[in-house]
Amino acid sequence: MRAKLFSVCLISAALWPTAAPAWAHHSFGVEYDVNKPVTLTGVITSIEWTNPHCFVYIDVKDASGKVTNWKFEGYPPGVLYRQGWKRDVSIKVGDTITIMGWQARDGGAWGHARQITCADGKKMFFGPAPGTGDGGAAPPVDVPQN
Repeated sequence: MRAKLFSVCLISAALWPTAAPAWAHHSFGVEYDVNKPVTLTGVITSIEWTNPHCFVYIDVKDASGKVTNWKFEGYPPGVLYRQGWKRDVSIKVGDTITIMGWQARDGGAWGHARQITCADGKKMFFGPAPGTGDGGAAPPVDVPQN
């Protein structure tokens, strides 16, 4: 029994370095562009209440009638619950919503959501405000140059 437990611990310790990068988190600036704000109205096709981020998918129709399915990332479920969100109540598949956020750097149909406005006008935060994506190169305040 002790040999078996030791073997399991040894294998777990050996695999830990390969599993750790999968748990790494990203910054706003890695995936999203603060200079690409978007405000889109569409019909919810899917909602993923998952960690580390929830996702809302909406069908957005452009001026020519072409429909594009957009994916928006937001807070994890625990943060949304603390802000008053209720799963399958606050928003649900089939609802028409307006999302304000920032588009992905690659220009694709996905982004980081900040605020969702429901059909009744209720506004709720779905994600945090953006970072600058400069990796700390620019100081948060003006620094006098000597």
